[in-house]
Amino acid sequence: MPQLKLNLIQGSVSFNFTPDAAIDLQKEISQLLQSLKAVAAAGGKGKPTPHKPMEYRHEGEVFLEVFCNPNIYPSPFAAKVLLTIKDDRLRLTAEAELTRVIEDVNEYLEQVS
Repeated sequence: MPQLKLNLIQGSVSFNFTPDAAIDLQKEISQLLQSLKAVAAAGGKGKPTPHKPMEYRHEGEVFLEVFCNPNIYPSPFAAKVLLTIKDDRLRLTAEAELTRVIEDVNEYLEQVS
């Protein structure tokens, strides 16, 4: 099974991940980007419309959770996501830049196609 490598703020983590799961994650990130762009477009004018946080979960060989609240970032380029990766022996919780996660997922999908 191919491995997805996610670059964190400090370091990186690699784990087995399916192409289908990567496509689902890519779709969730796309929706998150739309919310982040809407927040940025509002630019603090008037009362902002709250957007639903992204809470992606995948349960496979490892459990992956990706969380981001689009309401707290001024632009998609400033956004960070909270990653939780765990299996029966290990649990890792770390922050990653959204733009880097997008690049990592795209790179993974290019490799497996």
